[in-house]
Amino acid sequence: MNRQLISHLAHADHPVAAPITDAHVERLLRRANLAPGARILDLGCGQGEWLMRALALYPDATADGVDLSDVALDAAREQAERRGLSGRLGLHRLPAAEFSSAGVASAGVSSGGSSADWLYDLVLCVGATHAFGGLAATLDAVRPHLAPSGLALVGEGFWESNPTQQVLDRLGAGPDDFADLAGTVERAEKAGYATLYAHTSTRGEWDDYEWSWTGTLTRWALDHPGPDGDAALAAVHDHRDMWLRCYRDVLGFVTLLLRPLPGEAPQPGGRHG
Repeated sequence: MNRQLISHLAHADHPVAAPITDAHVERLLRRANLAPGARILDLGCGQGEWLMRALALYPDATADGVDLSDVALDAAREQAERRGLSGRLGLHRLPAAEFSSAGVASAGVSSGGSSADWLYDLVLCVGATHAFGGLAATLDAVRPHLAPSGLALVGEGFWESNPTQQVLDRLGAGPDDFADLAGTVERAEKAGYATLYAHTSTRGEWDDYEWSWTGTLTRWALDHPGPDGDAALAAVHDHRDMWLRCYRDVLGFVTLLLRPLPGEAPQPGGRHG
């Protein structure tokens, strides 16, 4: 089984695909306080759950989602149709770093008009900053997509406690791949953004997410005995061991609501992952 399918199956009962409760997802989206007719973009949208919840909260908004997973995008299309949102949601299969809002507009997927009409009032990248090479690089990539006064909603890991070398080796990470919470906020602000709001995921949110991930995939594996079921169970055991023995209480997660400072270039030192 490929990783995209495993991830899709594992997130079936937790479609926001991040350690955040439904209530806090809604709170973060409401904090954006989008005006009527807002345009929303999600870079690394997965099954599109964040976008569909945003469209439900903002009934005049339209959105674009970008992801590489065919199975996730197919699920997003099905859900958008079921919720009556397909006319307001465009889905695009390509690397997030290659997405061009101008290209989408010129193709007739989004509204045409001036270049300002191609920009977005809210750009999301929750748990997908690896697609750009880290937090600061993600924020640099987000900025050209933002309309004047547009906002970024970015979910990123941080070191909740100092990782041991064993943890770093298991994660395939370096000590500077993440900062602590204060350092994470500082990295965002060095990239030229002001912090308007944030949600720091609790241990309970992490546990709910991880037990859901492993439990949902286990249930699928037991219902599908054979090579695919065996592969899914192997993925469960590896993921659960990594979580319980490696990054639980070491890796945290924060979702930042940010606004770029006008005319502010990223500061030296801001381009760390």
